[in-house]
Amino acid sequence: MKILTKRFGEVTIDPATTLHFKDGIFGFEDEKEFALLQFSGEESFLLSLQSIKTPYLAFTLVNPFMLISDYKPVLNHDELKQMQVEKSEELCFYNMCRIKKPLSDSTINLRCPIVINDSTRQAKQVILDDYEMRFPLSSLEKGNK
Repeated sequence: MKILTKRFGEVTIDPATTLHFKDGIFGFEDEKEFALLQFSGEESFLLSLQSIKTPYLAFTLVNPFMLISDYKPVLNHDELKQMQVEKSEELCFYNMCRIKKPLSDSTINLRCPIVINDSTRQAKQVILDDYEMRFPLSSLEKGNK
């Protein structure tokens, strides 16, 4: 299936890989289907969460585990049940990144990750009280992993 994207123009995606957000994303509750697209050469570190129906709507995501060694997100019982798993470790987690110039001013939202059940393609944005909403990338440069 072909979709128009914010960052890559027209791309072809496999409909079976579409992510389904029952509740949408915070602030975009009407957006229910997204494609997860990789920026070239980034080896799963930097991704684009692209709306299927709205070409200009895309979010930059990062794999937090490649950046922050002590990031250990845990979902509550109801969230695990909704995601159809028993443990948080069975899910994929990605965090939205706000890219700024200079890059060191960019931030990662560790508090509200995108959670994906890779088997069912169900996705959800959750709130984790133990983490920052605007974690500065500059702190990673200082060795605060």
